[in-house]
Amino acid sequence: MKSQSKTIVVTVVITVIVLLAAFYFLMPVFGPRFMHPLMSERMHGNSSQVNASDLDTSTEKLTENGAFKVSFKSELDPIVIGPIHSWTIHVETADGQPVEGATILVDGGMPEHGHGLPTAPQVTQDLGNGDYLVEGLKFQMGGWWEVKFNISADGTTDNVTFNLVLGG
Repeated sequence: MKSQSKTIVVTVVITVIVLLAAFYFLMPVFGPRFMHPLMSERMHGNSSQVNASDLDTSTEKLTENGAFKVSFKSELDPIVIGPIHSWTIHVETADGQPVEGATILVDGGMPEHGHGLPTAPQVTQDLGNGDYLVEGLKFQMGGWWEVKFNISADGTTDNVTFNLVLGG
């Protein structure tokens, strides 16, 4: 019986160690950044708070590597908290030619809160002339939101991030 108790204790200790190690190493990949010590600069005062007035909230931007010029227009004007709504995004080459047949992925969230969008928006229709319908956008609280687009067309892939600051 004593041997069986030792086996149980050793098994529990090993299980706890494995779970803690998995939590520590997988949290940066799967969890919100505010929960992991390697990613929580704000919690330790190593990062400055973002001031909403310092954010670029323009509705037209060049992608990170300058491959595309992207703009958006929301069906809601102004964009408000709560309803699921659609955007139309327009994608052009850097020299102003409409981009047809692009593959566009949508992501986003609240950087200061460490969570993503409450819905899974996606491009549902190529409207032609470089316009694409994005359906399923929703913002459930006030604050700084990012909406990110990954655009692939004609062998080129680039990203753009739009900042929104919504009242609460």
